[in-house]
Amino acid sequence: MRELKGLKEIYNNYDTFIIDLWGVMHNGIMLNPRAIEAVENLLKNSKKFVFLSNAPRPSANVIDFLLKMKMEKKYLSNVMTSGEAAMHAINKEKFGKNFYHLGPKRDVQIFEKVKDHETTIDKCDFILCTGLFDNHEDDLEYYKKLLKNYVSKTLICTNPDLTVHRGNVEELCAGSVAKVFEQLGGKAIYFGKPYEEVYKMCFSKNEKVLAIGDNLRTDIKGANDLNFDCVYISEGVHRDEYNNDSELETLLKKYNVKANFYQKELKW
Repeated sequence: MRELKGLKEIYNNYDTFIIDLWGVMHNGIMLNPRAIEAVENLLKNSKKFVFLSNAPRPSANVIDFLLKMKMEKKYLSNVMTSGEAAMHAINKEKFGKNFYHLGPKRDVQIFEKVKDHETTIDKCDFILCTGLFDNHEDDLEYYKKLLKNYVSKTLICTNPDLTVHRGNVEELCAGSVAKVFEQLGGKAIYFGKPYEEVYKMCFSKNEKVLAIGDNLRTDIKGANDLNFDCVYISEGVHRDEYNNDSELETLLKKYNVKANFYQKELKW
């Protein structure tokens, strides 16, 4: 793995760039100006890039969020989310008809078309997990108690991430609840990175792809599983797990992944 001074060193070797959003393009509060400069240059050089996010919401909602953050519309022609992929499956009743929504109220758009099928955890065919309840955002013990009698049901996880940083504050994601469910003996089905299905929506077979992301469990593992080259953004979700660049290879080994390149932040 070598440090990349700038994306301009290698961009010509690839057709399509699959770029993570949270931790790469923004920190949940503000855009990263250097990352914006990088995608501006990809655009100028007629390169295709897709923003692929493990957001548990439809792509349209994530686009709205980015526009509010003052990202220009010209960068947003290709946005795919784990929520979008899950929504298609839910609308087709792939896991049954009636569901229990486990997650914050802000995620209701994901089941807008089938909202009449929302029910209690006792009556549901499956549990739809988009995150943690607003009043239980830090307490995984709460979810152990909630779910322990329902492990015979399937839990659909619309965001495989365990944590994310909003600014400097670490927050738990739906993946943490899914892990609790699995530890109790339940079965979880995941939508989003690193799972292959969501990538298929981003490119065609013959494109040479470079994946860029900050999460070793999802962005980099997904790239490894699909045999893409990748750039690891080291000042993202794992930034508290190492002290200096010499420890990065050890960090990657811990997660059993490989990266071709790394940057502290995405820059041109």
